[in-house]
Amino acid sequence: MPEEAVGEIPPEESGPHKGAFEEGVPPREKWANKMEFLLSVTGQIVGLGNVWRFPYLCYKNGGGVFFIPYFLFLFFCGIPLFFLETALGQYTSEGGVTAWRKICPMFEGVGIASQVIVMYSNIYYIVVLAWAIFYLINSFKSPLPWSTCDNWWNSELCHSRLSIFANPDMFHSESNWSFLNNISASPDYFENVTYFSEADNIFFKSPEEEFWRHRVLRMSNDMSLSKVNWDLALCLLLAWVICYFCIWKGIKSTGKVVYFTATFPYLMLFILFIRGVTLPGAAEGLKYYLMPDFSKVTDVTMWHDAGSQVLFSYALCQGILTALGSYNTYNNNCYRDCMALCCLNSATSIFAGFVVFSVLGFMAQEQALSVPDVASSGIGLAFISYPKVLSLLPGSSFWAVLFFLMILLLGLDSQFVCVESLATAISDMFPRFLRRPGAREILVLVIAVVCFLLGLPLVTEGGIVLFQLIDSYGPSGVSLLFIACFETIIIAWVYGADRFYHNIEDMIGYLPFPVLKYCWLFITPLICGLMLLYDLANKHSFGSAYDFSPGSWASTLAVLLILTPLICIPAFILLSLYRNANRMTTPSSDLRQARPHKPVLTLCKTIIFSSQQPPPKVVNERNEKMMMMEDPSCV
Repeated sequence: MPEEAVGEIPPEESGPHKGAFEEGVPPREKWANKMEFLLSVTGQIVGLGNVWRFPYLCYKNGGGVFFIPYFLFLFFCGIPLFFLETALGQYTSEGGVTAWRKICPMFEGVGIASQVIVMYSNIYYIVVLAWAIFYLINSFKSPLPWSTCDNWWNSELCHSRLSIFANPDMFHSESNWSFLNNISASPDYFENVTYFSEADNIFFKSPEEEFWRHRVLRMSNDMSLSKVNWDLALCLLLAWVICYFCIWKGIKSTGKVVYFTATFPYLMLFILFIRGVTLPGAAEGLKYYLMPDFSKVTDVTMWHDAGSQVLFSYALCQGILTALGSYNTYNNNCYRDCMALCCLNSATSIFAGFVVFSVLGFMAQEQALSVPDVASSGIGLAFISYPKVLSLLPGSSFWAVLFFLMILLLGLDSQFVCVESLATAISDMFPRFLRRPGAREILVLVIAVVCFLLGLPLVTEGGIVLFQLIDSYGPSGVSLLFIACFETIIIAWVYGADRFYHNIEDMIGYLPFPVLKYCWLFITPLICGLMLLYDLANKHSFGSAYDFSPGSWASTLAVLLILTPLICIPAFILLSLYRNANRMTTPSSDLRQARPHKPVLTLCKTIIFSSQQPPPKVVNERNEKMMMMEDPSCV
């Protein structure tokens, strides 16, 4: 069939919208407007990692020097993958599994693997929201319960900042405290006690740490996974209820909720920024955050940390971007959207560093410590260090409510977009059943109930060990890097980089920056491959969490968490071989090909793979369906 004839197909009625061509299958929904798509993606990629991971990595890896590897990885790995996945969803109008089935049937397992990782995230990530809800509820109390040592969960070793400064000589390891209870202090009284200042050998446990360990987590000596902390379980249930009602109607509800959940955290970040930079000691904290240490440039760990941060913070290789992009109209300019979203995400991470380190500088000055002594990341920053700072501020309850509400909202939209991605993938796999009225609500409810039940062990006395295990090996770098390599190889070498470029041109009206093609062909898989080798060479078995060593079962579970998604890829290759060995790499005939006679891959004007023109009969049938849909009299 002539190229021009195929090119005349109306883009709005093109083949990717498969549901419109199948009798009895309702068509897929679309975003009401571009802003819903942009805010949904923003809600997913701008999350807790921007606040509690990026600033610490920047400080740890030489301050401003960290921006060098970070932006190199962003330009040559992050943006190409981000655009690839989003454009794939928009082009195919399918979720994270069926999009790969349509592009290359033998690699449907890549989509399945990504959804297994999304399932991991749905189970454990929402536990952070349960902790945030717990802290948020307690933030309305005055004084803040984590700021004092006279609570039922505090031990004898708990001493607030004021009591230490008032009686510094009483907190050395050689001090005798037996007069308090008229007993002799045992030799191991001071074992496993954290330092207040290593220079002065002062031992104590802060009230913030004891609140986290003894009140929130309620860790037992044996770290039992059988005893559920029911107040945390109720917070987990509340988080799931909120999440469910954010997405139960599909993108109709998701697109409206993100107007609040994706924008309000920016307001709170700005308020906390203004408060932070006006505190005494803020300048010292910002110096540690940004002061470049060029000796770190040769540190391989810094380059690995930069690559990992890009991979995680942009929600790559999880099928989420594909799912969100699939609800775009065919002619949406996803290229421009992706560039804007990537700039916003990185700018948010850098801005969050000012919020975090200005406050840490204040805390260091208040406690007569250096910034490195108080700097932390992850859970320690959100639930120990920052609460400690909040308790030092006038009007501490107000700032605590503001901070934990921000943490809740930052995590909430990331969570419900993950659930939306999983629901989209499942719905597109079984459209005849799951696109019926009411089926979507039931599907999301089933996902929420199953994930809630699987998440209950994470709110037990030893749940923090299981949480850190899943966090380290579930959505791990090894799994994501494997998927990243497969994605770029499939699109660039199997489907054809030139063909995909022409598909994008057909959607947005022009060809993207040509460097992206060579990133997909060579640079991105090479970078991901090198990072993967580094991860495999330096991957160690799970050691301990909070001074508790879980034993051999943890290493076994870690291996299962990594292998479960990856084994889906060869499994579906074999399944595709069994189903139809002759069409394992043949794209679906439903996909619109504006230039079927063009080579699918060229390098330096040399044809690597020639055109794969679809059978004329299939093309004619597809065009007839499109013509019928375009003609109002046929509707």
